Amino acid sequence: MEIGVPKESKDQEFRVGLSPSSVRVLRENGHNIFVETQAGTGAGFTDDDYKSVGAEIVSTPDAAWNRDLVVKVKEPLTSEYKFLQKGQLLFTYLHLAADRKLTEHLIDCGTCAIAYETVEQPGANKLPLLSPMSIIAGRLSVQFGARFLERQQGGRGVLLGGVPGVKPGKVVILGGGVVGTEAAKIAVGMGAAVQILDVNVERLSYLETLFGSRVELIYSNSAHIEAAVREADLLIGAVLIPGRRAPILVKRDLVKQMRPGSVIIDVAVDQGGCVETLHPTSHTSPIYLEEDVVHYGVPNMPGAVPWTATQALNNSTLPYVVELANLGTKALEINPALAKGVNVQNHRLVHPAVQSVFPDLVN
Repeated sequence: MEIGVPKESKDQEFRVGLSPSSVRVLRENGHNIFVETQAGTGAGFTDDDYKSVGAEIVSTPDAAWNRDLVVKVKEPLTSEYKFLQKGQLLFTYLHLAADRKLTEHLIDCGTCAIAYETVEQPGANKLPLLSPMSIIAGRLSVQFGARFLERQQGGRGVLLGGVPGVKPGKVVILGGGVVGTEAAKIAVGMGAAVQILDVNVERLSYLETLFGSRVELIYSNSAHIEAAVREADLLIGAVLIPGRRAPILVKRDLVKQMRPGSVIIDVAVDQGGCVETLHPTSHTSPIYLEEDVVHYGVPNMPGAVPWTATQALNNSTLPYVVELANLGTKALEINPALAKGVNVQNHRLVHPAVQSVFPDLVN
């Protein structure tokens, strides 16, 4: 099979769909890989690195896109819609619940679109291709939050870890899944006062085995959210409903009650976000001030650490890429996890969660 690896077009997205070591494995399986020139440069991989493992370097985006299987990191942007074709396999993060325009175009063009974030191992509610980036985004959320709390960045001037005689900053995390857990690990390590709110009591019990008394674990309801958010120096949105738009848990009226210079980082922004006042931003311009609160809404946070993120992503995606390359669409019949990843196929929107967001697009 011919496999294309385009250079990512999203603002400061330096990750790449396949690393050289992944290309080598695919070449050993008999496939031809076409990598757009400098696609891996931002992640530390040169064109020569790809050539050395058997890839062909192509000079234009269409030469990478015009292949049987296209492996990316982020969703196609409007400028890339023209490359999508009938019968083509596209394997990448899509987050269609927050992008009606892309959903409509994928239906129209006939591409078989498989989303990393909805590949799901049956019976375990595990999202193996979302998890590695969730780990990174969770850890980065506190790292970035600490930076934007600095006065020079527009924040309150709070040191999350505090100092002897001065209380630490307060980190409130909405959601105790992978993102929330990893955010809490970093926040606790910094010495912050940390609260996690979640609706799953079993998950809260599990988190108690991880953190003990170092993290305050609270059942999530509107009253508890309001009380926690008002006192937060750093609010992290870490809510995930696979395939669906994130629910709005923090309304504008509540944001108004936060202290000026507090920081909101919503990791769920690529699924629409769970804070009403937050909208997507970019690595070039990551923050804005609304209701005197600093808002950070970069949807591709792991792109800030592409060397780490590309390898972590490839560790998880490669077995599925090999299966798709070896078997084509037959892999979707054999592998239930991959089948769950299909969002659009044969001009139809097929993923139930995305269908629930766009019922008028279901035929």
